[in-house]
Parts: sequence; structure tokens; C-alpha cells
Amino acid sequence: QEWQNPFATWNPQDFCNISEIILPMDTYWSPPVFILERVNGQNPELNYMVLMHNGSFNSTRPFQVTLTCTLIILKFPFDTQTCNLSIASFLYPVTDFIMKTRRTPAEIMKDSQSLLLTDGEWKFTNLSIIEYTEILDDKGFSVVTYVISMERRPTLYILNLILPTCALYLLDMAVLFGPSSLEEKINFQIAIILGSSMLAVILNNSLPTSSNKPPIIGTH
Repeated sequence: QEWQNPFATWNPQDFCNISEIILPMDTYWSPPVFILERVNGQNPELNYMVLMHNGSFNSTRPFQVTLTCTLIILKFPFDTQTCNLSIASFLYPVTDFIMKTRRTPAEIMKDSQSLLLTDGEWKFTNLSIIEYTEILDDKGFSVVTYVISMERRPTLYILNLILPTCALYLLDMAVLFGPSSLEEKINFQIAIILGSSMLAVILNNSLPTSSNKPPIIGTH
């Protein structure tokens, strides 16, 4: 966060060439912001800010939060999800407090890709920024929304779910149209049903439960 305070300025030559100082957050006014999608998180212990001689404040506070996000898993495991991270301040209307992003989405995406772990289930693909005014009780409030796009890495699900399922159905077709006796076909069909049931249990434990529509692999 960066903001200006014209009443907190001084001439560095009058104070031993001191051009910046570090102060606690409660020393001066600081912008109160909230994350709208936040459901849980840890507040940072770094409650300090840097004050420059020209009245410029700078505060870097790392937050670790859990956000709510609507998932669409119809194309699981080849799905792409989009989540929003909205930052707002409902204590000051837009006539008194306006938030602006300092960097472009391309710059933020580059920094995010350098910090994000690359061996997880998700791949960070895109980031865009929307600045708008939210109207509440006939008052406008400044809101900045980061739209984050993530793509699922499907390799694990292909090896554990799709390939075994395809193999079971191919064996089912081969035995069904093969020269085996009726009793052998019935026994093998029962084994196929049991194997499909086990795969369904594994799939049910692997899928998120917050989607409105089930995935195609789970309905067929």
C-alpha cells in the first residue's frame, strides 16, 4: 500500500539528512481495507510502515487468507477455474477514498508466477484487474478486484481414474462379445461392476463438493 499525507513532510537537510523513518501502523492514519471473499486467515505481525520525507507512506504486509470460490468442474480434470479477490474499504465513500493499482496485470502476474509453487495441483495462468465503484445505501465505495485464473494439472487423475476406467470398459466389451460361456461372462461382469464401484468411491473422494454440476467423468 502507498498513500500520501501532505502534513507529514520535512526537509532532510534539517534533520541530519534523514529521508525516511519506520513507524508503527497506529502512529498515522492508514487505509483500512478488507478482502470481501475472505473466510479465514492470519493477520500479519509486520505492523510497521515507512514514511518518506515527502509525505509518502509505504506499507508491505503479507496476508495469508482462505477465500471462497465457486467451482465449475464439468470438464474435470481438464477444467480451468476463475476466482476473485476483491479489496475494498467500506468506512470511507468514494468521495473520500479511492483505491488504484500501482502495477499492471502483466507485472503482477510475473511476480506471482515467480512466487507460486510449480509442483502443486494448480497452474497459475492469468490475472486481470477490475477497478469499480460499489453502491451500498446510496453511497459509492471503491473496490479493486483481482480475477485469478488457474488450470488444473490432470496427469494424476488421468493415471488414477481415466485410464483404469477406460481399461475396465474395454475389457467389458471384449468379454461381452468374446467366445466365453455365459457363466464366465456373468462372473466377469460382476467383477467389472465392483471395480467401477471402487473407482466411483475414489472419484467421489477426489472431487470438490461445492460445484453445482457434477463432472462428465462422474456422470458416465
